[in-house]
Amino acid sequence: MTQHAVAMPDSFSADAALAVLNEGGNAVDAAIAAQFVLAVTYPEAGNIGGGGFMLIHKDGQQHFLDYREMAPGRAHRDMYLDENGDVIPYASLFGTLAAGIPGTVEGMWQAHQRHGTLPWARLVQPAVMLAAEGFVVPEKLAGRISRYIERIEARDIDVNFAEFFADAKAGETFVQTELAVTLMRIRDKGADGFYRGTTASIISEFMADNGGLINEDDLAAYTAQWRQPITAQWRDYTVVTSPPTSSGGIAILQWLGMYDRVEQRLGVEMKHNSVDYMHVLAEVGKRVFADRGEYLGDPDFVDVPTGDLLNDDYLDQRAAPIQLGKLSLTESVKPGLKESEDTTHFSIVDSMGNAVSNTTTINLSFGSGVVVEGAGFILNDEMDDFSAKEGVPNFFGAIGGKANAIAPYKRMLSSMSPTIVLQEGRVKMVTGSPGGTTILTSVYQSILNALVFNMPVEAVVNTPRFHHQLLPEHLIRHHPGIDASTLNALVDMGYNLRESEFGDLHVILKTEQGLTAASEARGRGKAVVEVTE
Repeated sequence: MTQHAVAMPDSFSADAALAVLNEGGNAVDAAIAAQFVLAVTYPEAGNIGGGGFMLIHKDGQQHFLDYREMAPGRAHRDMYLDENGDVIPYASLFGTLAAGIPGTVEGMWQAHQRHGTLPWARLVQPAVMLAAEGFVVPEKLAGRISRYIERIEARDIDVNFAEFFADAKAGETFVQTELAVTLMRIRDKGADGFYRGTTASIISEFMADNGGLINEDDLAAYTAQWRQPITAQWRDYTVVTSPPTSSGGIAILQWLGMYDRVEQRLGVEMKHNSVDYMHVLAEVGKRVFADRGEYLGDPDFVDVPTGDLLNDDYLDQRAAPIQLGKLSLTESVKPGLKESEDTTHFSIVDSMGNAVSNTTTINLSFGSGVVVEGAGFILNDEMDDFSAKEGVPNFFGAIGGKANAIAPYKRMLSSMSPTIVLQEGRVKMVTGSPGGTTILTSVYQSILNALVFNMPVEAVVNTPRFHHQLLPEHLIRHHPGIDASTLNALVDMGYNLRESEFGDLHVILKTEQGLTAASEARGRGKAVVEVTE
C-alpha cells in the first residue's frame, strides 16, 4: 500500500493538489497547482503578488527555494521616515509604496524547471478556470473581506481593495476576469508572462500612476534563489528547515535545543502547557528574538552566523540562566554572540515519499490593500518586514537592526518556517503555519506536540498554543483553552497575558499505521490522505 496526503488552507487548493497527485504528478507539481489556485481562492494570503519559501524533500535530497520578495531598485534605507527621522504610520503597510517585487511566479517557475514532471500549463490551468468561471465564496472568506473593508474605511485608508472584492458574497460565485487573463499569460509564457511583456507593463504603469516604485527593470531583475536548507539532528530525528532569508529555521532549532537543555539540566519532564512548560519556552523565546533582531537578514547582503547561533556550546550558554519560576528581565536579554500577520501554508507528501512544505504570503491580510488595475492581483506589503528604523518594531513587534535595513534588491527578513522532519531518512512530519512572528511558535510547538507528547495529528494542529517574543515585555499571547489555574499562576509570576488566536497549522504526520493529515479547525483548510495502490 502507498499513500499520498495534502494539508491545505482551503478545499479548492486541496482538490487541485489531489488531482495532480492522482494524475501521477509529484509533490512539487501538486504544490505549484495549489499555489496558483490559492492566488484565486485565498486572496488574503495566496498570491501571485507576494512571495514565500518552498522546502522540498525529493529522492532523498533536501532543497530550499527562496522566492521572497525583493525591495525595488529605487528603495532606500530611510524611505519610511519623515523629516524628523520618525517612522511614518502605515507607509510600509498600505498602498503601492509598501510593495516589494513579487516572487511567487518566478518561484513556481524555478520549482517546475528543476523538479516538475507534469506540463506547466496543466498546473496553472485550474487557477485560470477558477478565476474565469468563478468559485463559490466560503462564508469565512466573505466575512474576512467585509471586515477588512470596514477596517480600511474606518481608518480612512485610500486603497482600491473594495472596488475589486466588495462583491465577494458568501454562497455566491465570484469571478475575477482581470486575474484570469493575467494567469493565462503566466500559463502560456511561464515566468515571462509576468515579469516581462504585457503584465510587466501594466504593473509598471500602475505603480508610476499611484506613487509606487516597482518598474519593468525591477520585474526583469527579480530572481528566486536556491539555498541550502538548514539540517540538524534533534533527538532521534533530522530536522530540515528554512535558512535565511527566513529567521524561522534558526529560531525553531534554537527553541528545540534550549528546551531540551533546560529540561535536562533541571532534571524535570515538563507537562504539556503547564506553568513550567510555558515559562521555559517563553524564556527561550526572549533569547531567540534577541538574536533574530541582531544577526538575521538577507544572506546575499549580510553575513548571517548560522553555525554560531546553532552551535552546541552557544545553546548551552544561552539556556544556562533560565530558571523555573523566575522571569529574566527583558533589558538583560541581549544578543548572545560576541561580535509576517497573514500568510498561508500547505504540506504535501506524494506516493513516492517526496514532500513539500510551502509557506507563502503577502504579509498582512490582503497585503497592501491595493489591486493592480488591469492585472487583478493584490500587491504585498512586505516592505514592513524590513527594519524601517533600527530599534523600532515592525507591525508584528519584531525589533530589527542593521542586518535587515532596506536596500535595493534586498530580501526582507521573514518568519516563514516551512519544515520537514525525517526519521531514518524518510518523512516523519511536514509542518508549517502562517502568523507573522507567531509562525515560529506554531511550528516548533507542533513538533513538540507530535514528537515529544505523541499527539495524534488532529491534536497537533488544534491543541492551544502560546507565544512570547521578548517584546512587549513579559507578554504571553495564548489560544483559548489553556487551563485557568495555569494562566493565573503565570500572572502571579509577573507575566501579562492576552488571549488571541494565531496561526493555521497544516500538518502531515507519519505514524505506524501510515500517513495522517490535519488542518487547523479554526480555518477553512482541508486535509486528505488517499491510498494510491
